[in-house]
Amino acid sequence: MSRKKKIKSGLGTGFFTFLSLVYVVPIVVVLFNSFKKKTFINIEPFKLPREETFVGLENYANSISHYDFLKAVGWTLFITVGSVAVILLCTSMFAWYITRVRSGFTKTAYLLCVFSMVVPFQMVMFTLSLVTDRLGLGTPWGLIIIYLGFGAGLAVFMFCGFVKSIPVEIEEAALIDGCSPLRMFFSVVLPIMKPTYISVGILETMWIWNDFLLPYLTLDTNKYKTISIVIQYMKGSYGRVDMGAIMAALIMAVIPVIVFYLSLQKHIIKGVAAGAVKG
Repeated sequence: MSRKKKIKSGLGTGFFTFLSLVYVVPIVVVLFNSFKKKTFINIEPFKLPREETFVGLENYANSISHYDFLKAVGWTLFITVGSVAVILLCTSMFAWYITRVRSGFTKTAYLLCVFSMVVPFQMVMFTLSLVTDRLGLGTPWGLIIIYLGFGAGLAVFMFCGFVKSIPVEIEEAALIDGCSPLRMFFSVVLPIMKPTYISVGILETMWIWNDFLLPYLTLDTNKYKTISIVIQYMKGSYGRVDMGAIMAALIMAVIPVIVFYLSLQKHIIKGVAAGAVKG
């Protein structure tokens, strides 16, 4: 390797190392503060816990017992799993249909899905809130339908790219063998689409698990609260903030999705690359 390439490689490594620290340091700071007394979180936010400031798992116990955190985890898990399952099933079948059936309707449907990704959420948020109230969708079950609408654009785009790479001859052979379109999809097409299923599932899971605005606008917060809403409610009235409980809740909310992403991150690149240059 020439000296010029070594310098470029070193600069690139240094830049991305610095960028990684920019993302990791805030999480580490929150982790340290989750073990401190709430008084010292504001006074010494960047110092390690010591004997005087260390409270062990007290902040975690407070966030669970005083703020119904476990109940919020249950609702968040239900909404996330349900929404991702519905998005994957509906958008993959829709993408397969509009890719294989060439007509004015399918072309228009594809363009509308792609266009939905560039429309700012602020343009529809007030209308969405009004429609949700009138249709009675202010429940976790209704929120799953709403997530299907907002998550369909990216999912259809990725699935269409991958379906174009599947040889039509495979489906024609299955049709000759007597497969119905529905059986062909579940027995032939779906197993081939596994890399994109995993990629879309990871991206949608991270978005829905961490989302605050959609649940806050649509859910009846007197009955249903997600993790992000509970953390927001930990800020009391008249400026009273339980920083210790908030830090502990943030760590408990972030760790599952980090572990989930790290365990499946290789599939994101594989799934995106599989359909990125097809067409």
